[in-house]
Amino acid sequence: MTSDDASFRQFVTRQWEPLNRTAFLLTRDRALAEDLVQSALEKTHRHWRRIERTDAPEVYTRRVMINTAISWRRRRKWAEVPLLPSDTGGVADPYRQADNRNLLLPALRRLPPRTQAILVLRYFEDLSEADIARVLGCSTGSVKSQASRGLARLRELLQREETTENARTTLLGGLA
Repeated sequence: MTSDDASFRQFVTRQWEPLNRTAFLLTRDRALAEDLVQSALEKTHRHWRRIERTDAPEVYTRRVMINTAISWRRRRKWAEVPLLPSDTGGVADPYRQADNRNLLLPALRRLPPRTQAILVLRYFEDLSEADIARVLGCSTGSVKSQASRGLARLRELLQREETTENARTTLLGGLA
């Protein structure tokens, strides 16, 4: 094993979980998320000697992953994937978390791919606006404005969904 292979293996070991988390939030499917991470790591490995010398190989890998996810999304429409019981984490009220996720993920999916990527990196991966700008190859101002517009659109979609859900509950209550 060469030193390049060893350093790449260490990189993969260190970044596997964060990359999988980001990929899942972008795809909403565990198997597709793992495929996305594998694809991004394969592309990263091809240029590892050059990338390793930079300050942030994880930025390069995330950028590859996001570009690949956008490319995949353009090629085909994804079907809705129901959440599995294992997708809910241990919190004080797991039903509330599942309900929130069931509302948030479809709303997030309705945003443009770049806006999705910005919101996932900012609020789920906790990257700074400057780091996101480096990952996506755009200005910090662009990240801020797209995040702001994306959050406003998410709020609008979630409020609309809440209104629809309240109407359904009222209608079903009247039928009982």
